[in-house]
Amino acid sequence: MEEICYATFAKNFTKAKPYLLIVGLQFGFAGAFIFSMASLNHGMNRFVFVVYRNVIAALALAPFALIFERKIRPKMTLPVFLQIMALGFVEPVIDQGFTFLGMQYTSASFASAIMNAVPSVTFVLAVILRLERVNVKKVRSLAKVIGTLVTFSGALLMTLYKGPQINLFYSPHTTHHQDGSHSPQVLKHWVSGTLFLLLGCVAWSTFFILQSITLKRYPAELSLSTLVCFAGASQAVVVALVATRYSGLGTWALGWDFRLYGPLYTGIVTSGITYYVQGLVLQSRGPVFLTAFNPLCMIITSALGSFLFAEQLHLGSIIGAIIIALGLYSVVWGKGKDYSDPIITYNKANGDSTAANYLV
Repeated sequence: MEEICYATFAKNFTKAKPYLLIVGLQFGFAGAFIFSMASLNHGMNRFVFVVYRNVIAALALAPFALIFERKIRPKMTLPVFLQIMALGFVEPVIDQGFTFLGMQYTSASFASAIMNAVPSVTFVLAVILRLERVNVKKVRSLAKVIGTLVTFSGALLMTLYKGPQINLFYSPHTTHHQDGSHSPQVLKHWVSGTLFLLLGCVAWSTFFILQSITLKRYPAELSLSTLVCFAGASQAVVVALVATRYSGLGTWALGWDFRLYGPLYTGIVTSGITYYVQGLVLQSRGPVFLTAFNPLCMIITSALGSFLFAEQLHLGSIIGAIIIALGLYSVVWGKGKDYSDPIITYNKANGDSTAANYLV
């Protein structure tokens, strides 16, 4: 009897494992938005932040990669090395750089809402690269196309329309933040910040696709995560040195505040642990499933940002975020139907990457 109960529990846990990992990731991502915003508000340079974040992530992951994957680590080849360098450039340098810049121009909650467009951007890139087949005669393909259009319309609404301010929590700083929130300069930064965030979405989607491909050639999640962080840090150092060449060494100084706590948290939790967990989920369910729970991160970030930083939530942002979430789930629903297709399941099991049903 005990063996049957244990077997049942193990089976249910195995089924629930991807969902538990994803929910944990969303809480981790929400904390990353909050800690990153706090570090930037304390005057930390965003380029320097990216360097410290990835150095800390690499150092945190390296011992585990050396110990647990010493027997299964594949041989490094030139194509894999080039893919790792590309991953380090796309995610740590491009994605984080533009995302932090966009966050400075908008807010942490706004950034987390825009990031819900990642699955739709991933779908578009996969179609362009011919990794995803679109058949307009099938409902699942229409759902992905319509969901993508709905997502982009929500992002456009958030960009062009702010609307009245909505306060989730009372804060003595709210009045101060409200003054001038619709001035031309602020609106210009709002539009620019949204565009930077969308560039970050494109980079993040590219990272997901390339990570899926690289994992097939280099199926060692911890080692790959460590190498990506090292590659990203080495490239980010060059960018940071150029960007801060006239600012002096004080730009690189850390302190016992969020200039240290931010890189520590985002390095260990976001750039370190999540790279590993993402790899585990990618191998079993694919990138679209990985991003299907992004609205949870948006809710957590909005609540914490409003409470801790007195961030302004506007009606346009809320409506746009809801529209993006609806488009997101339309894409995810269509992708879920792909998994129920026996032909696609067969192709995936036999490593047919041309179907792209494993990638997106």
